[in-house]
Parts: sequence; C-alpha cells; structure tokens
Amino acid sequence: MLKIGIDAMGGDYAPEAVIKGALLALPELARDSVVVLFGDEKAIRDTLAQENADVSNFRIVHTTEVIEMGDHPAHAFVKKSDSSISVGFRHLQENLIDGFASAGSTGAMMVGSMQIAKQIEGIIRPAISANIATLNGKSFLLLDVGLNVDTKPDVLYQYAVIGNAYAQTVMKIREPRVALLSIGEEKEKGNIATRAAYELMDEGKAFNFVGNIESKQIFTGEQADVVVCDGFVGNVILKEAEGFYEIAKAQGVKNEYIDKLNYEIVGGTPVLGINHVVVVGHGCSSPLAIKNMILQTEKTIRGGLVEKLREIFN
Repeated sequence: MLKIGIDAMGGDYAPEAVIKGALLALPELARDSVVVLFGDEKAIRDTLAQENADVSNFRIVHTTEVIEMGDHPAHAFVKKSDSSISVGFRHLQENLIDGFASAGSTGAMMVGSMQIAKQIEGIIRPAISANIATLNGKSFLLLDVGLNVDTKPDVLYQYAVIGNAYAQTVMKIREPRVALLSIGEEKEKGNIATRAAYELMDEGKAFNFVGNIESKQIFTGEQADVVVCDGFVGNVILKEAEGFYEIAKAQGVKNEYIDKLNYEIVGGTPVLGINHVVVVGHGCSSPLAIKNMILQTEKTIRGGLVEKLREIFN
C-alpha cells in the first residue's frame, strides 16, 4: 500500500479546500494508494460530513497545532511540534508514509526537507522544480525555481543530473534533452557561472546535453525536456508564466495551451535531491490545485526518483 501524506491544515483555504481536493483526487489514485490527512480530526471529519464523504476513504492523524504563514519557519517547526507539518515530516522520517505534500508554510516545508528528510549523500544542494506546459502538448522540467538563488557551476551540473533522473523516472522520457538556460545559444554566452557550467555539462556523459537554450525557446518543447538555471532566474520564469495566465484570464482569453499555465493544473513543486518525496503547493491552492498536488506526489513516489538518485550519487 502506498501512503500519501497530506497537510490538511495547510493553505489559505484549509481544511475545506484540502479535503475537497483530496476527494477530487480519490477516483484517479491507484487502488492501493491511500491519502493520510494530518490535522485537526474534528475539523477534518466535519468537512467530510459536509461533503457527504465516507471518512473511511482516508486515514487521519490528529494534530493540535498549525504553522501559520506569518510564523518564523525554523522556530515554528520546533516549537509547534504537534503541528500538521511537523508531525507529517516525522511520519515521513519513520517511513509511515511514502511522501508528504502541503500548501502550507513553504518555509516550514523547506525546514522539514533539509532537517528531517535531508539531502541525499553526494548532492551539494537540493532544488525545487516545476513542470511547465509546452506548445507541443507536453511539458518541460525547470530547475531550480527558487531554492538556491546563487548557484555555482558544479551545482548547476548536478541539477542537470537530477533533472535528467526526474524526466526518466517520473515523466517517462527515455533520453531527456537537457539544456542550460542562457542569454544565447553559443557556449560563450552567459555569466561566469553558466559559462563554466556549460563546460562541465558538455564534457559530462551522465545525460544528453543539447547546449544552451534561450528563454524564448523553452515553451515550444522542441529543443529541451529539462532546463537548468539558478533559483533566481527559475523563479522569475515560473512567476512570469503564472502572471501571463492571469493576464490572459482577466482579458477573457480562451486558449487550451494558456489554460495549462494555470498553477492549479501543476499542483505543486517537488523538492528534488532529498531522501523522501516532498511536494510544496501554493498557499492559495484551490481544490483543483490540491487534487493535482496529490496526484503529482503519487506519481513521483511511484516513479522511484529517490531510489534512482541514491543509485546515481552514492
């Protein structure tokens, strides 16, 4: 049985949005997958009752505290030891669940990822990534999208290895095309870090490196399946894509591709390079976003990414 841990108290609209999202996910989960809800049991049961849902479809782990968005992440993770996030990570550490996802405090989720799940031995810096839709009907993986805003060449190289493994195990691409985001296709283009990273990637044999890619090319899907950059640039691109969707929506634009840029369709960003599957969702997650966060967590667990990365780096 595969156990997916979900923070029922995480997000601006918890627990209602989380419970509704979990109910939406149930029909699409594998038969041997079970959702484990961490949070106030009474609030969870009351919400399930309001939705006329069968509580037996879930497992509930009662917690008495919530890490709020305004709390100091590191302090709250320790002081609020009975919070839904803290208890969820302890269950993850003890292998009582196979993955953990939350739309709650991103800071607290990162504290848990680094202090409890911990990075895989051999990995210099973990990354957070995002799947972004492309015009050819597929998607590309962008990493890092915000965890490390200043990144050295050897870390960028490792991002390429990590992204390649994710594309193989989760996206099911046999030989992913890995590109380095820069300001020109020529290897001489870019800042000091990207130029040095290009040399490392070009000399390496761990993945199919296709060279530099410019930002105007990444959304076509014609040149790369994995795009590597530092967390500063990656976060700008991710927020720009989300902002473009909001502008199109406000203008009444109806377009199948643009709709796929909606963060609700993606669900969340997985933390890559740590010893457990952890997925972080938007604080404003709707039931649809929660549903896709849960499905993404299940897909990442079943892909065996953590085991693949341990094999590569150990």
